Amino acid sequence: MRLVPRSAFGQTVFLIALLLLINQLVSYLSVALYVIKPSTQQITHLVAKQIKVVFIDVDNPQLLLDSPINARLQQVTGIEVYTEAEAMQQGLTEARYYAYFSDLMSKELASKAEVRVGQGDSYAFWVQSSQAAGYWIKVPLTGLDETDFSPLTFYLLLIGILSVGGAWLFARQLNRPLKSLQLAALQVGRGEFPAPLAEQKGSTEVIAVTKAFNYMARGIQQLEKDRALLMAGVSHDLRTPLTRIRLASEMMHEQDSWVRDGIINDIEDMNAIIDQFIDYLRHHKEEVAEKENLNNLIRELVQAELVQQRAISTDLDTNLPFIYLRRIAIKRLLNNLLENALRYSEGAIEISSGYERKKKRVFIQVRDHGPGIPETNIPTMFQPFTQGDEARGSSGSGLGLAIIKKIVDMHHGEIELHNHVEGGLVVSIYLPIKPKSKLL
Repeated sequence: MRLVPRSAFGQTVFLIALLLLINQLVSYLSVALYVIKPSTQQITHLVAKQIKVVFIDVDNPQLLLDSPINARLQQVTGIEVYTEAEAMQQGLTEARYYAYFSDLMSKELASKAEVRVGQGDSYAFWVQSSQAAGYWIKVPLTGLDETDFSPLTFYLLLIGILSVGGAWLFARQLNRPLKSLQLAALQVGRGEFPAPLAEQKGSTEVIAVTKAFNYMARGIQQLEKDRALLMAGVSHDLRTPLTRIRLASEMMHEQDSWVRDGIINDIEDMNAIIDQFIDYLRHHKEEVAEKENLNNLIRELVQAELVQQRAISTDLDTNLPFIYLRRIAIKRLLNNLLENALRYSEGAIEISSGYERKKKRVFIQVRDHGPGIPETNIPTMFQPFTQGDEARGSSGSGLGLAIIKKIVDMHHGEIELHNHVEGGLVVSIYLPIKPKSKLL
């Protein structure tokens, strides 16, 4: 169990709360040593003086009980003298023994004394001295009531609540720019470029980090633009000679048709690879998100792929909720998934969808019956230009899964790969019902 929180917000609140606790302990000790202790000593001294007045010049306490002096003393001071049995009836049994007061009273009276403190309608000291064994003196403390301590308790409680609440507000205000920085960093990691963050919020250190982040984001955005421009230029320059080669191949003699067909197939493969490069760079960033049902897109895809003459079975959840998504991007994702399954397997293809109510997300699963992928290669399969082993072939550019990963990230989803226990590869796509940030 970790005592100190990991987040800066939690650590700040924890530190302030710890300092407050130390301050409260020091305050309590100070009050106890310099306020409560002198007060108790003074109360004991005053009570002892009153007890000395009760026994002044009286050798037999029984005489005091029977004399008019006792009634007059009780009327004026409230002090009463009882025998042991009478004291028990008047509340001595409910009184609590205090060793500290007993020691103080013994010093004041110069004899062994026992002190108990009882509370009825008000506090009262019960004192028995060895000078008058068997008799108890009840000294009322009118003015010392339990409710008198409530302002101090209320004060300490109020100070604690206000201090922790202030610490929470302070830490929240301090960490708000960091939260914005975190969200912006996640967007940049997904290939999106939000508006520059405000550079006048937070402490000087946070402002410096924000300025550095804005500078880095502008650099990455410019690098992305340069890369897209470079790839667009290269693809344009490549398509022109490829077109000329194709035209030239069309003019070849019929006896060289096998050469012509090979050239045309190679040109089509190269054009497909160029298209994948462009898709990887663009991945439909400018497309507006629409509310759509994934099952509709899956049905459209399966209907379009029936020309493949391959068995494609579907198991679609009829209660699948509508979610916001970029339609063209998701269709590209589904198309890439199905193309990979068709390319690297020879059996049937299984496509299923479902809704995880607890996690509030929908999922798509595509399973083929091919050789699968070695477990050691799965973690790297989403990197650009990465392909599986020879068992799954080596054709293509290795951008299919990388494009899928980008589209999934763009929708704040998750993607998983695993080999089926009965053979084949299973690709699972999870998309949240409500993404963390707007897709619009």
